[in-house]
Amino acid sequence: MDTNDTIIPAGAPQPTLGQRIGAAWRRLKAAFTRPRSAPAHTSLRGSAADLPDTIDVPARPVGPAIAEPPPPAPAPAAAPPRAPVAPAPPHPEPEFLGGEFTNDAGTRGYRLFVPGTRSTALRPLVVMLHGCRQNPEDFATGTRMNELAQAHGIVVLYPGQVARVNRLGCWNWFRPENQRRDSGEPSIIAELTREVIASHWIDTRRVYVAGLSAGGSMAAVLAATYPDLYAAVGIHSGLPHAAAHNLSTALSAMRHGPLQRTGDGARAERQPVPTIVFHGEEDTTVHPDNGDEVIAQARWGREAQDDPDSGTGMSVERGAVPGGRTYTRTIHRDGDGRCDAEHWLIHGCGHAWSGGSAIGSYTDPLGPDASVQMLRFFIEHPQRA
Repeated sequence: MDTNDTIIPAGAPQPTLGQRIGAAWRRLKAAFTRPRSAPAHTSLRGSAADLPDTIDVPARPVGPAIAEPPPPAPAPAAAPPRAPVAPAPPHPEPEFLGGEFTNDAGTRGYRLFVPGTRSTALRPLVVMLHGCRQNPEDFATGTRMNELAQAHGIVVLYPGQVARVNRLGCWNWFRPENQRRDSGEPSIIAELTREVIASHWIDTRRVYVAGLSAGGSMAAVLAATYPDLYAAVGIHSGLPHAAAHNLSTALSAMRHGPLQRTGDGARAERQPVPTIVFHGEEDTTVHPDNGDEVIAQARWGREAQDDPDSGTGMSVERGAVPGGRTYTRTIHRDGDGRCDAEHWLIHGCGHAWSGGSAIGSYTDPLGPDASVQMLRFFIEHPQRA
């Protein structure tokens, strides 16, 4: 028996069905409206009119609604009990916020897209890293990621590089201090990610990172050094982790492919995360062989023999965008038949975000939509327990 129900003596008038439903609704509403202060925002509000639902996969939940749990068990006197986790507050209007983040490695600006939603479910987070000669606003425009995120209730973080550390606005993925955990630019991005998780009701099992060119290379670094933080990674026209150790070797890897291959000793130290790669076959800025090596790193320790009957191993699909480019999609599956890597090679595409908006920079509107496919891949890959 529900302890909130009223016991009615025998012979007393019974409540009507409408009265019972009304009482139940009031109890349910009270459980979800306990007061809680929302985090403060530094607001740079943006427009969100006519945002399309353009993900071409079946609708999937992006995180369970969290109700008030029962009170925790009593803790020792020296450690007071933690407060219950409250649902995320409704956020009816989308916002494109701006701010700065500082740690021991430096300060970076960022933009943060928070979708408009009345849902109280915890939200996924995608960290998007721009390429050289770009900025967060331009990258958001070119990828159209905010429109997609609005349609699916996803928060998007756009960290920004500063000219004082790279005059072209590139992430310095090739410097040794930026290829390690808790060091340099990776530490700034990772700690900023954690701050957004803590302040915007993010589902910690659904945190992802993606980027283009230098941003894609930094995304590869973050996936390699923070596999506990990022559940999956999307790398567009980027290079693999530890492909270079200074500017000279970076330029060589960009032109000819990475200097190191998967046979090196770092294999045993790496914890691969699910990876989706997009690369233009005609890319003359970052050689397409780098995409092959990104996939090879993602497959370390997860190789499966090709077995069409069991669904494990590798399969290849070829397709075309109506009125646009052809592509080859290679799907890799682990021994359990679960896809853990995808490689999209876009024929005729150069160094540009496939399927992006012509309004943004470094985009190729004729290719398959990399933003749609990366979000679809991310939704399919929450962090494993």
